Amino acid sequence: MFIRPSYAPELNAVEFLWAHVKRTPASVALDQLEAAVRNPLKRLQYRPHVLDGFLAKTRLAFDHPPPSP
Repeated sequence: MFIRPSYAPELNAVEFLWAHVKRTPASVALDQLEAAVRNPLKRLQYRPHVLDGFLAKTRLAFDHPPPSP
């Protein structure tokens, strides 16, 4: 009887498939797109005054509590 280890990527054909897909140009483009979106959002995390400015542009009042159900 052959006992397979709990995780053996060399015995899983899907691992080879994903490794191949990750090397394709489309995968690289998606990684670049993710970085292009993630990096500016990460920078905004440390600039709350910019986010406050976005809210102020809407001219909505946020100082009132929401109505009770």
